[in-house]
Amino acid sequence: MWETRSVQLSVRLPRDIAAQAEEVQEKDPEFLSRVVLYGLTRRSIYRHLRRHDEGGEEASLEVTPPGP
Repeated sequence: MWETRSVQLSVRLPRDIAAQAEEVQEKDPEFLSRVVLYGLTRRSIYRHLRRHDEGGEEASLEVTPPGP
C-alpha cells in the first residue's frame, strides 16, 4: 500500500460544478479523493512522457496500482 497523507485543497469552480463537488464530498468523500488522485496521476504521467520526448529518449513508465 502507498504511504499517504492528508492535504487541504482550495479550488475555484463554476457554481454548478462546485455544488456537485460539495454534494459528492458530503456523500462519498472517498470517491472525490479517487477522482483527484486519478487527475494528478494522469498529469504526472503526461509530464514524465513529455520530458522524455523532449529529450529524444524513449520513455518507459512502470505503473503499479495501489493494493487492496
